[in-house]
Amino acid sequence: MDYRKLGGSDLEVSAICLGTMTFGQQNSRVEAHAQLDRALAEGINFIDTAEMYAVPPRAETYGESERIVGSWLARQPRDHVIVATKVAGPARSLGWIRGGPHALDRANIRAAIEGSLERLGTDYVDLYQLHWPERNQPMFGQWQYEPDKERACTPIRAQLEALGELVREGKIRYVGLSNEHPWGVMEFCRLADELGLPRVVSIQNAYSLLNRVFEYGLAEVCHRQRVGLLAYSPLAFGHLTGKYLADPAAAGRLTIFPSFGQRYTKPNVAAAVAAYAEIARRRGLSPAELALAFVYRRRCVASTIIGATTMAQLEENLAAWRVEFDPQLAEDVEAVHLRYTNPAP
Repeated sequence: MDYRKLGGSDLEVSAICLGTMTFGQQNSRVEAHAQLDRALAEGINFIDTAEMYAVPPRAETYGESERIVGSWLARQPRDHVIVATKVAGPARSLGWIRGGPHALDRANIRAAIEGSLERLGTDYVDLYQLHWPERNQPMFGQWQYEPDKERACTPIRAQLEALGELVREGKIRYVGLSNEHPWGVMEFCRLADELGLPRVVSIQNAYSLLNRVFEYGLAEVCHRQRVGLLAYSPLAFGHLTGKYLADPAAAGRLTIFPSFGQRYTKPNVAAAVAAYAEIARRRGLSPAELALAFVYRRRCVASTIIGATTMAQLEENLAAWRVEFDPQLAEDVEAVHLRYTNPAP
């Protein structure tokens, strides 16, 4: 396992991060602990969760992923595990979370971290992320910015000031963003530098063979500003395993939670998946191994967030770390990318 500095922080994170959004919904506590133990044995020291999880978000499972991680964390040396979690913002109609929540203001951020710390059974988290921006912007499969949808929101300065209080109190070590765009990253960095507030060290965005939009504007911004990419959905919600090619109703998250598949209903998704699957077949790889090996080895990626519902899936995800992504394989992948460019942004 490789370990990398996360952005401008002192965190040395494993190149693979174990995501936990299935814990408490598709995975029981026993299954989740087995995954966490296996990941740790493989050298993974980085765990990502969120107050909103399990997914799909429901009042009945709110916070359950953090509780499960916390019950596992209780038997680990705390300083051996890097724990990341997130605060849910407005605009998702999650009425059971702090009555909305209505803002990423001081009161909501403070209430969220206190709840997360209690569920995780720890007195600090290593990385605290804003799950999505409060302001108007396209996300989760939308791709057009619509100025006429502007709305009142908590200023970024106020969000950073609230996070800065928590850093000074020792409740969080570093701050990160998620589902952000170039303007947002630059504004967070500018204000942090001007006002002496915590600098963001990471951004958690979707990144896969089907969605390389990060490379257009965010790659340069994040490189110059020392913000590390935590790539989520490297298998594009299961599409890049190839299982939906033969059977669109195959068992998986997409069939269990169809509303989460909006990003992958666009033209050319199936054609691109088929083309990448053919490259994998010629190389003696599974489609999932190819897709993960691509993200694992990208220069712009600090750590890749994987998720599994079975140990067999987790083992395949781990095996992909050992795939050699040689120049010819990279050339074959780029040829498909140029033919089917970002079909699922």
